[in-house]
Amino acid sequence: MSELKNTLTEAVKTAMRARELEKVKVLRNVQAVVKQIEIDRQVELTDTDVLDILQKQLKQRQESLTIFTDNGREDLAEKEQFEIDIINEFMPQQMDDAELAAMVNAEIAEQGATSMRDMGKVMGVLKAKTTGKADPAIVSKLVKQALQG
Repeated sequence: MSELKNTLTEAVKTAMRARELEKVKVLRNVQAVVKQIEIDRQVELTDTDVLDILQKQLKQRQESLTIFTDNGREDLAEKEQFEIDIINEFMPQQMDDAELAAMVNAEIAEQGATSMRDMGKVMGVLKAKTTGKADPAIVSKLVKQALQG
């Protein structure tokens, strides 16, 4: 079992002992998504796979948070923010912009990428290196800028 899945399981147990019912609900929801994907693919997920799932869960909640905030539904926005905060506890520290830009430039140089045709190759490597540490949309934007500039 991956270390991150074990950490999630232990967090559920700890939250249950502390009677933090809302936190338990969020963590079990995340566990259910992980388990469903394992069943669908018939594989044991790695920490990288679980991080990818957590990142997708965060993105969904952040989109919902934006919608609820824009429509004045503060009650629902607070719930989404609570869930975001809990999921963020399991995410590695996010890379800062300078560190990310340096990694993008280094990978482009290493791959010998010169045009937008090379973007897929560069993104494939960077996705593995930045999973859970950076938003893929930001990475993609930086790669595009570097290859076009």
